[in-house]
Amino acid sequence: MKTYQRKALSLSLTLSLTLCFTLGAASSQAATSPLLGVQLWSVKDEVKQDFEGTLDKLAKLGFQGVEFAGEFGKYKADPAGLKAFLRKKGLQCAGAHMRVDQLNAANFKPTTDFYKTLGCNRLIISMDERAASKEGSTELAKELSALSAKLDAQGMKLGYHNHEAEMLGDKGQTNWDLLAKNTPKNFILQQDVGWTTYAGKDPIDFVKEYPGRTVTTHYKAKFVKGTEGTSIIGQDKTDWTGLTKAVRSVGGTEWIIVEQEEYPNGMGQLESVAASMRGLQAILSKMPAP
Repeated sequence: MKTYQRKALSLSLTLSLTLCFTLGAASSQAATSPLLGVQLWSVKDEVKQDFEGTLDKLAKLGFQGVEFAGEFGKYKADPAGLKAFLRKKGLQCAGAHMRVDQLNAANFKPTTDFYKTLGCNRLIISMDERAASKEGSTELAKELSALSAKLDAQGMKLGYHNHEAEMLGDKGQTNWDLLAKNTPKNFILQQDVGWTTYAGKDPIDFVKEYPGRTVTTHYKAKFVKGTEGTSIIGQDKTDWTGLTKAVRSVGGTEWIIVEQEEYPNGMGQLESVAASMRGLQAILSKMPAP
């Protein structure tokens, strides 16, 4: 074996052992408030390759739930089987991301039937291009309000997830504000903290502005547009302690959902999620119990 091959093998074994040690050493799903989940888009390639194995590893990292993003492995047409698998791993369904058209007249029943069987009652619209303009946001808010009423009758809640575009503009005049003010009070405002930060806004302000509506939120490490750093929770500049105080005290938050869409320093998807989870757990461990 050549020298560079031995070095590569050594590095690979070191990384594998580090990840195995991390997974094995993590406290398995210890009680927290809010509960801690992970958006499966964070490990989009790994769940495609090994759905059950990846969810097993996420459970061992201490996550209590997962938020789906359209990948279900062998359970695509078997929500009851998926519910049983989640229960076996000690995981809950924190919610599910989807497009608006998955709730149109043709798709409403099959979509809601699937998630009701799975035991998932929080459906979140992951994005909609209309939210980039005032006119579009007004139209979107009207459609989302009507869908929210239909889902209420099914015992389910609807929400919306922001990107950068919704957070641009003056304070109180963003498209996020427009959506918030023109949807029902029980409509979930799933703030993606990373994109809010990227847009140059303080995520804490939005939690306080709309009390009780941050039922689920995405904790994502991201930097203000034009700046750079390590996009891992605890290694970035977000005031996670202040934000967690806000979601606990006024947000009405049931789930903090870790989302990782950047994989710094050559780390893999699961490795980056594990690093952010460790960072978040370290922050929470220094805070008084709620």
